[in-house]
Amino acid sequence: MQAKIVEAAPAIPRQYLALVQMTGQTDPTAEGDKAREENQRLGFSGTISAAKPFRALATAGEDHDRALQCLTQAVYYEAAREPESGQRAVAQVVLNRVRHPAFAKTVCGVVYQRFDASVCQFSFVCDGSLARRPLPDLWNRAKRIAADALTGRVEKEVGTATHYHADYVFPRWAPHLAKLAQIGAHIFYRWPGGWGLPAAFTGRYAGGEHIPAFDPSRFAIAAEPAIDYPPVAALPERRAVNDVGGRMDPTKGWKLSIPDPSTGGGALSEMLARQQKAAPVTLAADDHHIQGVQP
Repeated sequence: MQAKIVEAAPAIPRQYLALVQMTGQTDPTAEGDKAREENQRLGFSGTISAAKPFRALATAGEDHDRALQCLTQAVYYEAAREPESGQRAVAQVVLNRVRHPAFAKTVCGVVYQRFDASVCQFSFVCDGSLARRPLPDLWNRAKRIAADALTGRVEKEVGTATHYHADYVFPRWAPHLAKLAQIGAHIFYRWPGGWGLPAAFTGRYAGGEHIPAFDPSRFAIAAEPAIDYPPVAALPERRAVNDVGGRMDPTKGWKLSIPDPSTGGGALSEMLARQQKAAPVTLAADDHHIQGVQP
């Protein structure tokens, strides 16, 4: 097994330190319809400059295979139901990050950045999504898109985007980045100012791809503790001493006796007697069809 590569902390310009910390927060300022309203209100800004083709892993090898696995996972778990252009945009964001100073310098390093923390760069690596078995057709499409990206295909529509989010949330960092495009349900952003322009993408691919082991026990739902209910106290007796309330007292020689309604007299007995004395009904020849009998 390949040892994990420990990468040096990126050199972040002082003016971007607070913004980098903000983008690591996941609590949105709005969700649902309110978030969609806020996202529509926030206009697009900034120039979209196409990223350079990523060809550091164009040849086969262990690093290529691991990078392909990680990038396929990102495309699948982040955008399996998105249009193909939206999936290519997600792959582009990952590769843009590899070459930006603020992020790790391997594909798997970007995808799994902070995977062992409560907040990940890509939520699927720390919310248990990896426990779900991929659907073959969607996985194969995601793998094809990832392979294209690793051999130099560029999704120009999102340019140098390094961030995105779904349109049903409005992150607190959204107004502070340059909003570039929306594809499907995802909205894409780049860093503001010069840090988001092509000249800032000076990072070099480091190699040494590593895929962290997935530990499903981290996401197991703990069994609910058994509830020890207190015993229910007996209700006090609320009746007079001579009120048996329908209960039998065998100590007094009482016996249960339920009379037969047909022999007890009354209206029921009279009705049964009349029915027994009534003459039998004779059907006419043309009435046999009522009984389903052919004449």
